[in-house]
Amino acid sequence: MKLGALTAASITLKPFALFAEENPFKVMSRSDFGKDFLFGTATAAAQIEGAWNEDGKGLSVWDVFSEKEGKIKDGSTNKIACNFYHKYPEDLQLMQDLGFDVFRFSTAWSRILPYGTKHVNQRGIDFYNRIIDATLEKGMQPWLTLYHWDMPQILENQGGWTNRDVVDWFGEYVDICARNFGDRVANWMVFNEPLAFTSLGYLLGTHAPGKIGVKNFLKSSHHTTLCQAEGGRILRSNLSHANIGTTFSASAVETKTQSPKNLKAAKTLDAFLNRMFVEPALGMGYPTEDLALIRNIDKYMLPGDEEKIKFDFNFFGVQNYFRTVAKHSALIPILWANLVKAEKLVEDKETQITEMGWEVSPEGIYRILKQFNAYGKPLYVTENGAAFKDSLNTDGSVHDPLRVKFYQDYLANVLKAKNEGADIRGYLLWTFMDNFEWAEGYGPRFGIVYNDYKTQTRYPKDSALWWKEFLKS
Repeated sequence: MKLGALTAASITLKPFALFAEENPFKVMSRSDFGKDFLFGTATAAAQIEGAWNEDGKGLSVWDVFSEKEGKIKDGSTNKIACNFYHKYPEDLQLMQDLGFDVFRFSTAWSRILPYGTKHVNQRGIDFYNRIIDATLEKGMQPWLTLYHWDMPQILENQGGWTNRDVVDWFGEYVDICARNFGDRVANWMVFNEPLAFTSLGYLLGTHAPGKIGVKNFLKSSHHTTLCQAEGGRILRSNLSHANIGTTFSASAVETKTQSPKNLKAAKTLDAFLNRMFVEPALGMGYPTEDLALIRNIDKYMLPGDEEKIKFDFNFFGVQNYFRTVAKHSALIPILWANLVKAEKLVEDKETQITEMGWEVSPEGIYRILKQFNAYGKPLYVTENGAAFKDSLNTDGSVHDPLRVKFYQDYLANVLKAKNEGADIRGYLLWTFMDNFEWAEGYGPRFGIVYNDYKTQTRYPKDSALWWKEFLKS
């Protein structure tokens, strides 16, 4: 079944009752979340667009990094990805057919500013104008993420996030986006997961641009925090009535035991995973007392930076996939050795491990939402999903019962947190269709829509059909 032939009427739905036995929260329906609660899908330019060198686009760090031998697990690149650049009308039609309220997407910095600064590529602006207009025509809200990990390579050659000039570079980019798209885009996110692109890209080197070292991490982290606030200020200056937020990867931290050393390890992990970028924006500063790794970050701070890293966001996006379990390590007491691997947590057949090696732990999203709610900002779940092994059947069907159960269980815990008073206003699943999963390549499939990468044909999985039924309920 080709996507072009799909209409709302042609999608065959499985009765909601068929899924009910897998859902311990059988009474949950869309209406339980309230009439103003938003549901949508989340995507990223570098993972879906393709067209890496078309219509004046410049190189991004992922265009270059994915070409380096051994950097991507399956040896692939993101040059074609999902070919969303050309297939977006069909994809947005399917999204509308499934009944979603929101399409979250990111703009590619190097498609708008191929040289990083100054020279605006009008064809890039035109592309995103088409995306925004088509989204609105489908009756959905466009939610725009300004930076989802794809720094222009020409700026990375000058240090990227380790160069303080990035505050000016990024500010120019934000201003251009605000002035070109702000008349139709009401909801904005400055960053996608600042901890991820600074730690994986500049500390561990497993993601683009592949740099390693604490010094690189500290410099990139502080400059990112400055840009996080500056991006918000530029948006507000241009768009006084916009709903401005930013998103954070977040994970509930538990301990293997209640020993003092394990409790300290948990506090360290929480400061790193959950607090490092949100608390500076709130005026609380960096959590240096609980995170020894960043105690030298003040070396890269200039007079006045304590104020510059603050910004009063309208909302926070919380992105959760799993919980973390901390255990003290005498060898590496700061970071990753404190994490107990998910496989070691599995003690019975009920616990699932995803294709990413992550533990399925629905109660974790409840706990982290309650934790972030204490910051006093409206919350949106801006990413949540799972990668499982999917097989395309000859009739075009894809049966993914584990993903259906994942969404049912995680949604139930979101609803539990909301019913207990957490100010949660929306849920955006990750992700609409299978795509380029960064250093993992095309192996893990997170989508509710199966993408045949050879033909670029889309096939709604059972999880997509479940979502369609749920959104009607």
